[in-house]
Amino acid sequence: MSAGKIILFCIGGLLMNVAGSAFAQYFNLPVYLDTAGTIYIAALGGYVPGIVVGFLTNLVKAGFTPSEMYYGSVSILVAIFAAFSARRGFFDSYIKMFVLIIPLALITGTCDLLIEDFLNSTNLLKSVNEFESSFGGNLLNEVIDKGLSLLVAFVLLRFSPPDVKESLRSLGRRQAPLPDEMKDALNERNYLSSSLRTKTLTLLMLSSLFVSFSIALISYLLFKDAAIDDRIKSVDAMDSVVLSNINPEHVDDYIKHGRILEEYRKIEEKLYTLKNTNSDIKFIYVYKVEADGFHVIFDLNTSMIEADKPGDVVEFEESLKPYIDDLLAGKPIPPIITDDEYGYLLTLYKPLYDKNGDCQCYAAVDLSMDILSDYARTFVIKLIALFAGCFIFIFAIGLAFVENNIILPVNTMAYCAKNFSYDNEAAREKNIERMKSLRIKTGDEIENLYSALIRTTENLLNYFKYLQRAKGQVADMQVKVLEMDKIAHIDSLTGVKNKTAYTEEIAKIDKKIAAGDAKFCIVMIDVNYLKRVNDTYGHERGNEYLINACRLACGVFGKEHVYRVGGDEFVVLIEGDKVSLCKYFVAQFGVEMNHKLSNEMLALWEKVSAATGVAYYEAGKDKTADDVFKRADKEMYANKLAMKAARTD
Repeated sequence: MSAGKIILFCIGGLLMNVAGSAFAQYFNLPVYLDTAGTIYIAALGGYVPGIVVGFLTNLVKAGFTPSEMYYGSVSILVAIFAAFSARRGFFDSYIKMFVLIIPLALITGTCDLLIEDFLNSTNLLKSVNEFESSFGGNLLNEVIDKGLSLLVAFVLLRFSPPDVKESLRSLGRRQAPLPDEMKDALNERNYLSSSLRTKTLTLLMLSSLFVSFSIALISYLLFKDAAIDDRIKSVDAMDSVVLSNINPEHVDDYIKHGRILEEYRKIEEKLYTLKNTNSDIKFIYVYKVEADGFHVIFDLNTSMIEADKPGDVVEFEESLKPYIDDLLAGKPIPPIITDDEYGYLLTLYKPLYDKNGDCQCYAAVDLSMDILSDYARTFVIKLIALFAGCFIFIFAIGLAFVENNIILPVNTMAYCAKNFSYDNEAAREKNIERMKSLRIKTGDEIENLYSALIRTTENLLNYFKYLQRAKGQVADMQVKVLEMDKIAHIDSLTGVKNKTAYTEEIAKIDKKIAAGDAKFCIVMIDVNYLKRVNDTYGHERGNEYLINACRLACGVFGKEHVYRVGGDEFVVLIEGDKVSLCKYFVAQFGVEMNHKLSNEMLALWEKVSAATGVAYYEAGKDKTADDVFKRADKEMYANKLAMKAARTD
């Protein structure tokens, strides 16, 4: 589903709220009808879309009724309640849905009345009493209102397209939808004790709270300063009114004669009139400042205190002691705020000068600051109501951003990396495709990390393929090397080891001789009549003749001990305990050879005639294996000569 359609759904929920509220106000209904859209979008798409719709509803309504902005937190609570209930299946049937009416009505009714009473009352105790008296009557209206809103949302949910829910819940995500397997794994919440999610959300919450608190504090201080400035202007104007009725030239007469003077009585009457016209005025008095204290000129009776008489001397109050010198000099002093047994008061002493510029007296008005405290309390409550909604709204948006742009991409990459299988090429290919299917598009460092992870994994797979090919090539090379080694050490005609193998073995024996650990013997075999067979029957028969001779030697001495070192020469090399049996092997070779020679059924090339010579290694005498070989070769030649001498053909 496209982002445009998702936005249209949210706008539709917003318009549903605004239209419902306008309908209720137009017909003066005892319900609000401004939460059906919020409940519907929250149940359909989750917390964030519902919170956005709820908060924007109050923002739009605040354009017509500014106080609606203070109820934004209530709309957000409705969205959270609806999303929470929807995830637990309360919108799956009518019965479950109706269960929600009473708790939702209690939540909204309580919050609405508390906010309304606190905003409209400057007396906290009175506000609580008013809440208790109006809660019962308002609860029925709330039940009807929330019942209708839940019913409308429930019906709309039944007709909503199937793909809308998933699209709204994935709103803001910067990657492809996750498969169910990965969703289940990520929902297991196997988070570290100090996970990135915890750190980020903590930082987001603390930052939001700090900003909200700072703005609220600054707003309160500005409000307080502005309110105090306004009160100072008021009390200054009242002081001016008081002084405008006093003749500075007659101050001493006022003190001496007091109410005897008609002029004094007229001024006093005007001062009482001024006091009675403003309930915030607690005290009005006019003093002449002398070194011994304040000399009373005018002082008005109150219900709390009886007024001083003209000419009475009043001691300087503690709050005025820092300004006594200025008062004695007739200078203006700043306003004074006190909170004592007389109450929370703002006092301004304003001097009255005669025609010569001399200060004759000070007029003072004590203005009550209690209303300022009440206004400040109301202002703080408004700030709390306002910032509660703003804080939750900003936090929800920030949470969604962090979850979609940081937490979810990082966790899905970690899941793919953790569950990457290296068992076989098919598994590796499947894992890289799963990682590519995430399609993370955050447009920041997270996307760079994802791209780097993809490249690194692909390079790793290519490296595995290269290793597999190299391993195969190495295995082929090893086979070829073994084959080449076999060819290099095996006689191609007879299949026994050749002269190269014999030379390498003799080198090993020489090392054993040098180490004093040698025990071996050498048998030299030289095949007779090879030239006669080649010349008479051809080289093929000559080869067969050599092969038959080699078979006879292998059959007696063992193939592992036989080497072909020349065209018709073979060497038998025996080591270890078998050396003691060598003479029996040589004798057996002679017996087998004579048996073949005497067999008239065999062709000449099938018979074997060979001279043999044997020599044993003698420690201390033989320096190398070649010394033994030479003795065996000498014995072989002696045997060959003896065989020639015995020939009769």
